[in-house]
Parts: sequence; C-alpha cells; structure tokens
Amino acid sequence: MRYYNNDTGMQQSTAMVTPPDATVPATRQVRQMEVMPEHAGRRIDNFLAWVLKGVPKSRIYRMLRSGEARVNGGRVRPAYRICPGDRLRIPPVHTEASPKGRDVPEWLKTALRDAVVYEDPDLLALDKPAGVAVHSGTGMSLGLIEALRAMRPEEPYLELVHRLDRGTSGCLLVARRPEVLRALHGMLRAGRIEKTYLTLLRGRWRGGAEVVDLGLRRDVLRSGERMVGVATDGKPARTVFAPRELFRSASLMEARLITGRTHQIRVHAVEIDHPVAGDAKYGDKGFNRVMRDLGLRDLFLHSHRISLVSPRLGARISIVTELPAALRAVLQALRAACY
Repeated sequence: MRYYNNDTGMQQSTAMVTPPDATVPATRQVRQMEVMPEHAGRRIDNFLAWVLKGVPKSRIYRMLRSGEARVNGGRVRPAYRICPGDRLRIPPVHTEASPKGRDVPEWLKTALRDAVVYEDPDLLALDKPAGVAVHSGTGMSLGLIEALRAMRPEEPYLELVHRLDRGTSGCLLVARRPEVLRALHGMLRAGRIEKTYLTLLRGRWRGGAEVVDLGLRRDVLRSGERMVGVATDGKPARTVFAPRELFRSASLMEARLITGRTHQIRVHAVEIDHPVAGDAKYGDKGFNRVMRDLGLRDLFLHSHRISLVSPRLGARISIVTELPAALRAVLQALRAACY
C-alpha cells in the first residue's frame, strides 16, 4: 500500500426556538434568541437555516462573515457549535415563501420519492440524483432538503446529516430528530461512520490500495469561487483509494473517506495525478472532453456505501446505492472503446 502525506509530498509505503412563519417577511428589527439545551451542539449555520426558513445558505454565510449575525456579541465561523445559554443576534432578513408552500416540480417529486432507499423513525437515506443540489443557495431557489420538507409537511424536523456536491450522486442521510442529528455529527467527527465512494479517475492505476494523507484548506478566490487546496497547515484529510476496474487510460476506483472534508476526494485525486472524470473545477479539461464524448454528463463521483450504528436504536445500518444508469453506460462505452 502506498502512502502520501504533506510532510514529504512523496509516496511512502432563546425559550425553545420555533422557526418563524416564513410565509410573511421577517420582522424589520434585530431579534435576540437564547439557545436552549435541546439545540446544543448544532452548527450555527445549520441552526440559522432552520430558524430562517427560506433564506439561502449563501445569505446566512454572508450574515456570519459580516457580523450581522453574532453569538454572545461576537463573530463566529459557520462551523461554530452553539451551546446552551448562547445569545444569538439575528438581523432583519427577508424570508421567501415557506418551503411547505412552494411548488416542487413534478420531476423532482418523482425523483425524490424513488430516491428513498432506507427509512426508520430517526433517519432517511436517499440515493441522490446527480445535478440536484442538496439545499438552496446561489442560483438555486429549491434544493433537495427544501423539496423534501415540502413533500412531507407532516414531518416537523428534517435536516441534512452531511452534504454531497451537486454533481455527485448516491447515498445521502437526513435526520428526523434533532438529538439524532447531533449524535450523527459527533460520529462523523469521530470517524465512526464509514463512507465509500465510486469514482472514475484519469490514467491507469498502478498497484493496489493507496492512502492519501494530505491536509486541506478552503480558500475563496477574488471571483468569489470557493476552492480547496492541499496545505501543510490545512485540516487533516485522509482518503484510501483502491482499484475496482482498470482501463487503458482510466480507472474505476473505490475511495474510502477516513475524514470528510469539502471536495476531499476530488482534490486528493488531483494531487496524485489521477483527477476525477467530469470535474470542471479541479480536473483535466482534455480528459473531460474525452469522457463527454463517451456520454459522461456529470461528475463521475458516487456515494456508494454508508455504514453506521444507529445512535438511538443501536442497530448496525449499512446502506448501498449502485452506480446510476448514466455512469454504468460510461463504463460500458469505455470497455467498448478500449480507452
């Protein structure tokens, strides 16, 4: 097993908060809220998104960066986890129509109904289609989680456990209870949820499994585009790549996440000179053109398997979602073309 790391760059072996009625504009006055114990441990960005239904995540991030939204009188990062007794300053902000009042396109309703692959009292697992954003944001008025809430108005609580990029397909977890969400976030931080992806990489893979242990740092370019890069002072990030099927100039790989950083697989793949097929942000343009000619229309990155122990029920849950038909067709084209 080969091993990569940053050191060498070389191979080595308030009262209880209730969301406002978002069908009317929010008050034009600053609001103060106190965090109650049942909300402790939630990320501030997720909590504000829950309170301010209909406000895009991009707006919430701006509120935090600018200091419009504050905790105990100070600025905090989006990843800050709120504590009992924290005092939140929430600025006046216009909210869109309630998600429960939005019209979800019929194609999206059908796609999401078909996407549910697992359900229990605490958790939903969906096989997310590529091209569907997990939440509203820049250029997106309705994401998967908003659509899901609109389709299940009887459910008081639905929150993303983690995220997948818009172009990534596969297994996505949604919590149905706040205490389950907090527990699952703790399990993710502790590495107690196993996540494995399937991805197509440029080039023919040599050898067996490889560990890539390269810290990652997220930067924002002048254009406003968010990019992630390898940095010795970045957050620890580790991916294990293992071959599944080899072609002359491409490789179908299994990528197991030991940590779960933004764009981790995509950036690690570039750093070992095997970029992900269809990756317009970090990938190889020439390789992507060849893959488009073979029918690839999205990022070839699929969340294949998630395994965990239910924090409340204690049962082992293993969820597997197979490659979508469009990605299987690309593999068939690769076999036929001997590329």
